[in-house]
Amino acid sequence: MELSTALTILVVDDDRGHRELVRRNLRRGGVANPIISLSTGNQALDYVFCRGAYSERKGDTELLLLLDINMPGVDGVEVLRQIKSDPKKKTIPVIMLTTTDDPREIKLCYELGCSVYVTKPVDPSAFIETVKRLGMFLVVVRVAEEA
Repeated sequence: MELSTALTILVVDDDRGHRELVRRNLRRGGVANPIISLSTGNQALDYVFCRGAYSERKGDTELLLLLDINMPGVDGVEVLRQIKSDPKKKTIPVIMLTTTDDPREIKLCYELGCSVYVTKPVDPSAFIETVKRLGMFLVVVRVAEEA
């Protein structure tokens, strides 16, 4: 089942193991869309804004970001801030998927415009189940098209 034929999911996390667990368990949850794995906030911004290594990308696909907060360099909060402050990109859904459960961070992410905030469980099996459920959730929600 696909969310939308044109929707690409960006998984942005500096932990390669987490990125792979997310990808694998989204598939198990029924998500068949393209999944791009990125390891830094800079890569995510370059991809979204079609610059740097992604300057050849046309930017005509719908995007959904699964974004970690704690990354070296540009962190997830700053990626969220930049996307949501751009009039052409602010409709991109951003799901924060992070181990950070600080209420101030959660509040800030919602204030900046994240769609959903999901705390990654520390227990590996609970993490896998959380991502699988997220995948099942994603196949039934409708994502607004980018303007």
